[in-house]
Amino acid sequence: MIIDAHHHVWDLRVRDQEWITPALGKIRRTFSLDDLAPLASRAGVTATVLVQTIPVAEETPEFLALAASSDLVAAVTGWVDLTAPSVRDDLHRLLEGPGGDALRGIRHPVQGEPDPEWLCRKDVRRGIAAVADAGLVYELLILPHQLPAAERTVSEMPEARFILDHGAKPPAASGQLEPWATHLRRLASHPNVTCKLSGLVTEADWGAWTVDSLRPYVDTLLEAFGPSRLMFGSDWPVCLLAAEYAEVVAAAQKWTEELSANERDAVFAGTARKIYRLD
Repeated sequence: MIIDAHHHVWDLRVRDQEWITPALGKIRRTFSLDDLAPLASRAGVTATVLVQTIPVAEETPEFLALAASSDLVAAVTGWVDLTAPSVRDDLHRLLEGPGGDALRGIRHPVQGEPDPEWLCRKDVRRGIAAVADAGLVYELLILPHQLPAAERTVSEMPEARFILDHGAKPPAASGQLEPWATHLRRLASHPNVTCKLSGLVTEADWGAWTVDSLRPYVDTLLEAFGPSRLMFGSDWPVCLLAAEYAEVVAAAQKWTEELSANERDAVFAGTARKIYRLD
């Protein structure tokens, strides 16, 4: 069994995806669950987590409706404005609304915030606390320079559960490990955070990456979090900038081939099943 713990869909007829710049032109089209389903089936993926793409309130109910009508999507990570005074009410409306039982996490694109201490703001922390009180996990979409603020937030909010998306996007194109690796290990020292083995191919040289060139980053993630706190995600369709869906799955299988059967099961299904409370 494989759970793809991180993928997206978007419909450009419904709304623009402003983050898709000209440099990302290959993915500037609509991607649907119908596009994903045969790819997932061929790769042995039986369940997925659909993750928000833009900070627009209307997107989350749409994703919950997709999950309710899909045999593939088992959980949704949505978006709310963490800094809004109404954040608790907003979460309640989503959870009690149509398809709300599929909502398992909340995410904000912190990577685009100019303030490297954004996660440490009082209004943001209040919003994350509301997410935790609602029984949801908060996903950290950050860049390496934001890891120190994430580490402080995770350490000072032990009652909340966190997921680090894409390993904080290490500088794989440059081949450097530091200071990313040191900050990552500090974050991983806190038991209330898990991590996704996802998004690495698009942080590398899109046309020249190999399984071995990315192995130092994967090994660092495995060392820091261990298989029981690491989960596979394709990051489809963003991954298409550098690799096809099947290539991403195959790379993850190569990176983990030295693990025991139980450890591989954790990375490819067990951790996601536990963290997202999947049946």
